[in-house]
This record gives sequence, C-alpha cells and structure tokens, in this order.
Amino acid sequence: MLQLYNTLTRRKEVFKPLVPGKVRMYVCGPTVYNYIHIGNARSAIAFDTIRRYFEYRGYQVDYVMNFTDVDDKIIKAAQAEHVAPLDLAQRYIDAFMADTKAIGIQPATANPRASTMIPEIIAFIQALITKGFAYAVDGDVYYRVRKFPHYGELAHKNIDELEQGASQHTADAETARKEDPVDFALWKGAKPGEISWESPWGAGRPGWHIECSVMATTILGDTIDIHAGGQDLEFPHHTNEIAQSEAKTGKKFANYWLHNGFVTIGEDDQKMSKSLGNFITVHDILKTVEPMVLRFLMAGTQYRRPIRYSETGLQEAARNLEKLHNADTNAAYRLKDAQAGVDAAITQQVEDKKAQFIAAMDDDFNVQNGLAVVYDLAKLMNEYAAEKTVAADSLTLLRTTLSDWLAIFGVHFAASGLLDAQVDDLIKQRDAARAAKDFAKSDQIRDDLAQQGILLEDTPQGTRWRRK
Repeated sequence: MLQLYNTLTRRKEVFKPLVPGKVRMYVCGPTVYNYIHIGNARSAIAFDTIRRYFEYRGYQVDYVMNFTDVDDKIIKAAQAEHVAPLDLAQRYIDAFMADTKAIGIQPATANPRASTMIPEIIAFIQALITKGFAYAVDGDVYYRVRKFPHYGELAHKNIDELEQGASQHTADAETARKEDPVDFALWKGAKPGEISWESPWGAGRPGWHIECSVMATTILGDTIDIHAGGQDLEFPHHTNEIAQSEAKTGKKFANYWLHNGFVTIGEDDQKMSKSLGNFITVHDILKTVEPMVLRFLMAGTQYRRPIRYSETGLQEAARNLEKLHNADTNAAYRLKDAQAGVDAAITQQVEDKKAQFIAAMDDDFNVQNGLAVVYDLAKLMNEYAAEKTVAADSLTLLRTTLSDWLAIFGVHFAASGLLDAQVDDLIKQRDAARAAKDFAKSDQIRDDLAQQGILLEDTPQGTRWRRK
C-alpha cells in the first residue's frame, strides 16, 4: 500500500489517485536565468525517481514541470547582458534540457512557460477580482490574503506573525499601496524598459505565484493528485498557489504536497543556493563527473532528506555502481554456458526480494531501504553466477529485475558495456603503452574502444573521449 508524506497534514497518507491507475503531478521547475545548480538537479531527480516508481507500479503519470521565464531575476540578468529576457530564458531552458537529459531525467508530459499563458493568467486574475479576492491599484493587482481562511496552513504559518514581518517594510512604496502588508502581487505594472503585456490594469507582467496556479490548473485540472517542489517553496510560493487556486475554483488544489530536502555543501552543511553564491552548476559538474554517478548519488537518498554533496559521496556512488555493473556482467557471462530452463529456488528468492523492494519504496519512496534490496539482489546474482550449473531463464530473470529496479533510479549501463571509470582506466593503459613506445598495444586499445562506441581525441592537454 503506497503511502506519501503529505506536507499539508504533516503525516503519511495512503495514496488514493483522483482517477484509478492515473497520477496528475505538477512539479515546480526552475526560474531560467542561469544554469541549474545541483540543488535544482536534486529536485528534478527526486521527483523523476518518484514518477518512475509510480510507472513501475503500473500508474500512468501526467507529469508537468514548468519553466518560469517571466521574473525579476530574468529581467535583471537580461539587462546585464543587453539581451531580450525571453531570449535569455530560452538559452537556459535549452541548457536545462541538455543537462537533465544527461542525468537521465525523463521528458515531462508538458513543460509550460509563463510567457505563453498570459491570456489565461489575466483571466485567472480577473476571476479573483470578481470574487473579491483581489484588487487593482496603480497598475498592480494584489491578493487579499486575509479573505482566504486557510492561508498559511501548508507551511504552518500564523498570519499575524506574517503581518509583523511585513510591517517592517511599511516604508516600501509597494507596501504603501497594499490594503494589508501581507497581501501579495498577482500582476505587476510595467516599469520603463521592462518586458510587459497589455491587461485590463495596464501594461505589466504576472507575479511569480500566479504563474504556477494557472499552468497547473489549465493543464491538469482544478484539482491535481500531487504538487511537488523544494522545501524552500512551502512558503510563500506554494502557500500562495493554494490561496489563489482554491479561491478561484472553490475546489481543493492538490491532494498531496511533496517537498524535497536541500543539498548541502561544506563542513557546516550550508544549504546550496544561488543567493548564497555557494552553488555548483550541473553544467560544470558534468565536465568532470560521470552523469550516472551524479544521478545515483542524488537518487540514493530519500527525497525528504538533505544530501551532502562531496567528492567522497561521488566516489562511493561510483563504487556502488561498479559493483552493480559487475553483478550484471557476471550474470551475462554465465549465459554463455547456462542450461535451458528455470531454477525454482532463484525464482522464489527473486519474488521475495521484489516484495521487500516494493514494501520499502511504498513507504514514502524510501530509496535507502529499496537500494539495500537492490544490493542483496546483486549479491545473489554473483553467488548464482559462481555456481557450477546455472539456468538461463533464471539468469535472465535476475538481470531483468536488476535492470527494472535501476531504471527507477535513472541508472542504465552504457551500450558499450563500459562505465566511464572503465574507459578512463583503459585510456591510462593506452597512455602508458604510448610512453613505452608500445604503439601496437596503444593502437589495439584505441581500436577496441572504437568498436564499443568510444571515440578518442589526443590533444595537448591529454586524451579526451566521447561516446558515439
């Protein structure tokens, strides 16, 4: 029985989809003004893993992840580079798609962009004004927070405390225009030179929070199964999404709220973020780290827990991947002399381990316990492959089960049969052969790699390689 930890209720709940066999899932994507850092990647990997597990369990998943391409940060970055905001956003959307593809993120069912849904956003805001939940002033539109009775419940925030915090900014020009300091912007009047669209309240652009409400409900419906994102989005972003959406539709916005933990860095486990300036981009990491290793490091921690990013963690992930790859290689090798048929004892052990794996993953996607079962399966594969007599169908069952489970974690073994670490080792052997002037061996290694889809390029800085 699959259980999810619902941030709204602060407890695990049995998952009951709106439509049997289907999952409607919305994940808050990046604000595209820079390359994504590994904190962003952690969220993408966590919810991609969850999506994959739903699919493993037989669900059809409508998976929507948006791009925020209209935002103050984008405008500021575009102005600094003297480019159009949407052009800058497109550059980093392209980079996001390339980086996430490299780390095995499945394409979303839809990737809506705020800039393409301006008419829907304007209509949504107008509906809130008509219902009395919003008001226009001097070209801006604000949401009346106190009119929504459940405001702050997701993040367990007290509205009076919010007012006290907001009152510290009473001199701010925007705050002075609001009816209440806690009200938030739905539409922002355009400043000179900024990107804008015409609206009933004058030229302007949407606020951040309204964008996701509109994209989620337009594509997935007024009520969705799962809304997900990083812990930092609980307040104010997701809190405001609930207020806007439920005020407009009169229906519950999302039945389950999932939030992933942060990525930390350094001895003091400081949260990684662009605002703190301590971030590492995936774009840069992938220049030196095998994508599958980064993916396995991130996917190997239960989504609500924090992850410490470190070289030690990457090395451990690489070693564990190598062990799993070796187990699969050993089983594949024994297929050469396997007897036809099935080993009933192996079939029973695999069924037992499947039950253990599902029990672990059904418990709010407890990947640590799930991976413990994966490693047990790899041990069984090694032991069975070492036996004098083996059954072909049982070897295939073991390999297929391992492959199915690793696919949930976004892991697959390269078509060449070689992990990056193995390629690097062969290149070192080739370099040693060249240094010893054993050119026959050097050429043989190069040819062998080429046959497996690995192309080498000798440069003054050393040997580089890529897969075909």
